Amino acid sequence: MTIATPRMARVPAAERGITTGDFLVPIRVGERISARVRHAILVVLGALFIAATAYIAIPIPGTPVPVTAQAFGVLAVGGALGLRRGVMAALLYLLIGAVGLPVYAQHAAGLDTFASIEGGRIALAPTGGYLVGFVVAAGLVGRLSELGWDRSVRGSLAAFALGTLVIYLVGVPWLAVSLGVSAREAVDLGLAPFLVGAAITLVVVAGIFPVAWWVIGKRATDR
Repeated sequence: MTIATPRMARVPAAERGITTGDFLVPIRVGERISARVRHAILVVLGALFIAATAYIAIPIPGTPVPVTAQAFGVLAVGGALGLRRGVMAALLYLLIGAVGLPVYAQHAAGLDTFASIEGGRIALAPTGGYLVGFVVAAGLVGRLSELGWDRSVRGSLAAFALGTLVIYLVGVPWLAVSLGVSAREAVDLGLAPFLVGAAITLVVVAGIFPVAWWVIGKRATDR
């Protein structure tokens, strides 16, 4: 399935699939290594960047979901790396935490961050849905960036707004099931306290990419 329709694609066909991440590896280095190695390096760096943003976490009284910078990290990585590499970076981040390294928010780790078995039944953990949503958001934002959405302020805002929405569309229902609360209560616990922060994150990350493309364009004309 593809979403590279004429309306959604905002760059010429020859430029689709190119993201800002393709310019992160210096040309001299890129010429000495294979494309697979270059992609692997970017995926690992993306996962580490998401992990670094997870260490910025502020607990909120009354809700198990803390304020973190993870959404910024996920959106930035997805936008920079594109669909496949963005998803792989997010999955690698989840894998690192799942095997026991404390890279999730508030130094959490392990499979029980997502779910555990209690009394013979699977019990979802409150914040697991947000982590799963990160993967979907990275993929969506990554694909839209490949289509050129991140090259203008308006397109960038739209792409990262959709990515942010996806995180909560997965995280909030998961939270409701894990706590056994109503949809309204889940929104009050898992969405409402984060709207201001999400808006700030959206504006910041959406502003970075058009500027990054402008810098890339300037460098190209200077060669």
